[in-house]
Amino acid sequence: MTFPKNFPKKSPVFSSFFADLEDPRRTSQGNHLYPLHEILFLSIAAVVSGMDSWTTISLFGRAKVDWLRRFFPFTNGIPSHDVLGKVFAALDSQAFSRCFVSWVESMVQFTSGEVVSIDGKTLRGSEDKANGKSALHVVSAFATANGLCLGQVKVDSKSNEITAIPELLELLALKGCIVTLDAMGCQKNIAGAIKKKEADYVLMVKGNQKELKDQVEKLFSINPVKAAYSSNELGHGRIEHRLCEVVDQLEFLDKKEEWPGLTAVVRITSERIIKQTGKGTTETRYYITSLKADAKLIHDAVRSHWAVENNLHWSLDVIFREDASLKKKDHSALNFNIIAKMALTLIDQEKSTKNSKPSKRHLAALDDTYRAKILKI
Repeated sequence: MTFPKNFPKKSPVFSSFFADLEDPRRTSQGNHLYPLHEILFLSIAAVVSGMDSWTTISLFGRAKVDWLRRFFPFTNGIPSHDVLGKVFAALDSQAFSRCFVSWVESMVQFTSGEVVSIDGKTLRGSEDKANGKSALHVVSAFATANGLCLGQVKVDSKSNEITAIPELLELLALKGCIVTLDAMGCQKNIAGAIKKKEADYVLMVKGNQKELKDQVEKLFSINPVKAAYSSNELGHGRIEHRLCEVVDQLEFLDKKEEWPGLTAVVRITSERIIKQTGKGTTETRYYITSLKADAKLIHDAVRSHWAVENNLHWSLDVIFREDASLKKKDHSALNFNIIAKMALTLIDQEKSTKNSKPSKRHLAALDDTYRAKILKI
């Protein structure tokens, strides 16, 4: 893509990270009425401003064409929703995702021990039953302290998260981080891939690794607890007490050498009491980790894992209406998922107001100056 000479060089949206993104339209068709960089800029500006479909993005462009022309010529006006849909259906989602990863890495500064949660989400609106197409499933990595999505990989229709997670790890710079995964990610090759990135892991152990889970439970019955940490939390009408216990004597754990970097096993017991009824429940979960026996650090890492659900998946569903979005053709759903994550990142990075994310989107729709502030242009 070629950008105007007067376009802000420091713009995080349009920089060298996206400049090499290849236009999917055939060059044999001649010059396109709507250059790719204009389409991308229009789409991000519109989604930041609350637009969630190709139709509303096009409407936004027509209403804000004078503002858009401050940055790009838009010589032929604003593309229709059909043009937008066709371009994003054809755009290479893997290349777009790599651009996104590079862009985020230019902004993020990891602190030692930053928790990176990896979790999958189904894009329900991408299902196309009429053509036998299942809904897309995307695995994302979320930096909990920074509040940023670091990248994503589509799960192949004939595969599962176990094969997608190593692909995602390969894209990311994770040195010094703690990677957390649910039971699906408790795999030896995934543990090895995390250690190769000079990071540590906390992996949940459940029934999919029954032999391992049985042995971890047994270790707690025969070995002393090396470290423990407890916490209490009051909120949402309930009281929750959590106890995190760590055992680092692994002599009786079979095939422990097959788990790269394994140093300890973890048991977290959660007791929840509903204040109104007084009824309580108890749940026990097990984990393996490459961290030292620091119970508080492990406890906090496990608690942080759910930020990917609460801060990323929830925002995409509720604020960006991702599950209600009917984008079925080719790469359309995944590319819009990337645009939404870019918009979410930019909105989170804008700190001049304490407004909620939805309020920031509304303000961006109404205020040209504030929209430019979010886009950093």
